[in-house]
Amino acid sequence: MRQILFEVLTDPPGRTSTANQVLHRLITATLTALEVDGVSLALMTSAGHAGLLAATDDVSAALEDFQHTAGEGPCLDASRQGRPVLEPDLLRTGLTQWPGFTASAAEAGIAAVFAFPLQVGAIRLGVLDLYRIDTGSLDSLQLAEALDFAAAATTILLDLQHGTPVGELHPFLAVAADEHREVHQATGMVSVQAAVSLTEALLLLRARAYASERSLLEVATDVLTRRLNFYPEDDHDE
Repeated sequence: MRQILFEVLTDPPGRTSTANQVLHRLITATLTALEVDGVSLALMTSAGHAGLLAATDDVSAALEDFQHTAGEGPCLDASRQGRPVLEPDLLRTGLTQWPGFTASAAEAGIAAVFAFPLQVGAIRLGVLDLYRIDTGSLDSLQLAEALDFAAAATTILLDLQHGTPVGELHPFLAVAADEHREVHQATGMVSVQAAVSLTEALLLLRARAYASERSLLEVATDVLTRRLNFYPEDDHDE
């Protein structure tokens, strides 16, 4: 783990990395080392999923959105139980455990998910999530390395929180939580407007963001401020 931290935390000459850059270096290193198809890092609290901190690709980001929207999934179970949740064949077992999440994840092409909690004692910090588009388990070496990357991520999040008043989040973490909350609220509004499920509403938001070459947060903000709606008879910007 020390080597991982050294490589991730070492800044390029003459530059100081932001928290966002450090976390993206971590998940990129995880992606390369473990030969998975995507990696994401989620913020967790005692109340549950609190936001996306970093993701290597859109599917990884969607994996977190699906879990937050459905209120279920391996990430949430890993955080609640304080142990890794390994699902090498999501469709085979996930439909029973997390039917809403699994249906959305399978539609997005996710076949296997591995979730590693980032915790210190009873304190929940986050979860490191890995996915594959093909079924299959992590081998013993990959599992050991995944645990090392999770430990490194825990250290980084603890360092961010160091010196922050009790009960508050580091500004970077607070921004992630606020952004996730806005997307979740907008998803609920789109679900009502378009008369679709929350999962379909999230996909509509993402499709609009992609088509307009804007961020998901920007589109969600437009929905919340009523500059954009998804009513069937008036699906355009106001």
